[in-house]
Amino acid sequence: MDANIVVMGTESVGKSALTVRLLTRRFIGEYGDIESIYSHSSVVDGREISFNVWDSPYSEDSSVGTPLFEKKVQWADGYVLVYSICDRASFNSVSRLVQTIKSTKDYLSADKAPIVIVGNKRDLDHRRTVLSEEGRLLALKTDCHFYEVSAAENYHSVLKVFHGLVDRIKDAKLTIKRPLGLKGIVKSMSAVFARRRTDSL
Repeated sequence: MDANIVVMGTESVGKSALTVRLLTRRFIGEYGDIESIYSHSSVVDGREISFNVWDSPYSEDSSVGTPLFEKKVQWADGYVLVYSICDRASFNSVSRLVQTIKSTKDYLSADKAPIVIVGNKRDLDHRRTVLSEEGRLLALKTDCHFYEVSAAENYHSVLKVFHGLVDRIKDAKLTIKRPLGLKGIVKSMSAVFARRRTDSL
């Protein structure tokens, strides 16, 4: 299975740190503004998954409704929305992003949108301004998965984020609206008529 994943969030929340931690197991603290799509393979539940992870500077993410934002949302199969537990504004931004993604991408039911909300910088608990409960509540209200991690300290919790997202992507791929081709229309029409015939017998 192939999975295209976009990592989004405001500046300095640890998007690149999270991505690089997944790809290399290492933590790097400082990043420049680089737009990158990384490829990575991983085994999830005994199946090999190929990830393409799009990591981009915040200035580009922030303009919701721009052609680039729409391109990202349409390209992606799943979304990792990152905020810092030390930055209330970054949490509010994630809350807005969830709604925008759900209204931009077409799913049979919005609860199937494969989104994980990630509170990063758990190692800086003494500077926390967003409670874990708030992250959990937001995820519950928006039907997303929630993780609180420290990209600086823990590789396995980061791995869990991406593996959890892959599970959501597998579910969503079954329910994304696909336009019915001619064959599909003929099939559904004959199903209706077959049902009517048996009803009238």
